[in-house]
Amino acid sequence: MKYRELHFIEQVGLFHEQAGLPRMSGRILGWLLICDPAQQSAAQIGDVLSASKASISTNARLLVQAGLITRSAMPGKRGAHYQIREGCWSNVLEFKFAATTAFRKIAEDGLEAIGDASPERRARLEEVHSLYSFFERELPSMMERWRTERDAKKDTA
Repeated sequence: MKYRELHFIEQVGLFHEQAGLPRMSGRILGWLLICDPAQQSAAQIGDVLSASKASISTNARLLVQAGLITRSAMPGKRGAHYQIREGCWSNVLEFKFAATTAFRKIAEDGLEAIGDASPERRARLEEVHSLYSFFERELPSMMERWRTERDAKKDTA
């Protein structure tokens, strides 16, 4: 394995760790993004990442539950095999975008709770409400543009 590939895997691990996942989960994602073949056994992943079978199993289960990877059996081969779930990245973003609506509603409740408080007191919450309202309006069309672009690339490939 090349140093740059290992570095990439570690970068993905650190990124996901900062987002709240275990670093090993991110490292598994990093490897599954660049490995060949796309499906890897737990043993293959463990060998590349120098990780125990238990660690790979636990973190792969977390990634399966999060909808980022799939687990399958390969005919004639022992053990589970994993690969990146097709379309998972846009699904993850759409899930996160749903939180935009939830927080916009919380900000709205906060504005109602403080009623006619001074403009200085309302300003911070109004900015949050305005920003999340903007995201709530704009993100769906952005995702639609992404799907159109992705599908056009698939059609030309």
